[in-house]
Amino acid sequence: QVQLVESGGGSVQAGGSLRLSCAASGYTYSIECMGWFRQAPGKEREGVAVIYTGGGRTYYADSVKGRFTISQGNAKNTVYLQMNSLKPEDTAMYYCAARRYGCGTWWRDREYNYWGQGTQVTVSS
Repeated sequence: QVQLVESGGGSVQAGGSLRLSCAASGYTYSIECMGWFRQAPGKEREGVAVIYTGGGRTYYADSVKGRFTISQGNAKNTVYLQMNSLKPEDTAMYYCAARRYGCGTWWRDREYNYWGQGTQVTVSS
């Protein structure tokens, strides 16, 4: 099993920045793709950004390209999401997710095996 623990959420004004962290523990050797999804009230969960842990290739939703950056720590069991130029529409619960098989079709949340509890990000105008 794999456990994911997020941290770093909070409240910020539009244009500000936040950095989310996700630490994986347990059988982390099985993880090939790790990243972030978000869900705003009344909306479906959507993929934000993920990283292929084997080679570092990254994938982003169009809505965050150029503003968000995903990276992994040296131990590859920690993933970070640097969020800059935040907008009110970025307000959501952000979830860390991981899966065992690559990052193809990375946006499909049903293909992820492990999920964190979530951390709230609120951006005020």
